[in-house]
Amino acid sequence: MNAFTPTARSRAKRLHERASYDEAAVFAALDAAFIAHIGYVIDGQPYVTPTAYWRTGRQLYWHGSSASRMLRSQTGGVPVCVTVTQLDGLVLARSGFHHSLNYRSVMAFGTAHIVDDATEKARELDRFIDRLYPGRRATLRPNEAQELKATTLIGMEIEEAAVKVRSGGPKDDDADYALDCWAGVIPIRQVIGTPESDPLRRKDVAYPAGLGDYQAGATFDAVMLKVAKTIEA
Repeated sequence: MNAFTPTARSRAKRLHERASYDEAAVFAALDAAFIAHIGYVIDGQPYVTPTAYWRTGRQLYWHGSSASRMLRSQTGGVPVCVTVTQLDGLVLARSGFHHSLNYRSVMAFGTAHIVDDATEKARELDRFIDRLYPGRRATLRPNEAQELKATTLIGMEIEEAAVKVRSGGPKDDDADYALDCWAGVIPIRQVIGTPESDPLRRKDVAYPAGLGDYQAGATFDAVMLKVAKTIEA
């Protein structure tokens, strides 16, 4: 079993029993989501930027405009902390103190750097499209040189990471179970809606067969995990 080795910066200190450093568990939590928050420091000022990301092995990638302050600050390589959180439920207990949330969260550490290699950049930007839409990149026009020039790609090898999970119902004090008070869990899921066609599309262009998993009612994280396994293979 592969695992990340925790140090003082990545070892969970509060409710450590919920934490895991197992590589497969970390990757599963990362692959189920699509938006991360990138924490970094510029001239002593901390910033946190939300952005779309994707994973290739132990590498995380994100991209943006070449004019982005965050991306320009990472030109020479800077330490960053990447966090991803999925909210799975509201946990209602019999006291305010024991109310909680069910969640999956990842905290990953590494050194972010600009990807200058043209082959890696082109490959990963294509992977970014296929990460959400399997096989779609092959149906699109090629990227233009100006588009690639205007896009900065950031890569980060995950040096340390931990996933923390809370699931199940409330954990009340023994005396409180006799109270006349409802307790339980309100599940929360991101659910796929019915696809809406662009009104300007050609009428003979059908909905892509490769997006068949995007069915109304399907959960977003289930689709993301299935896609991740497909492209990883």
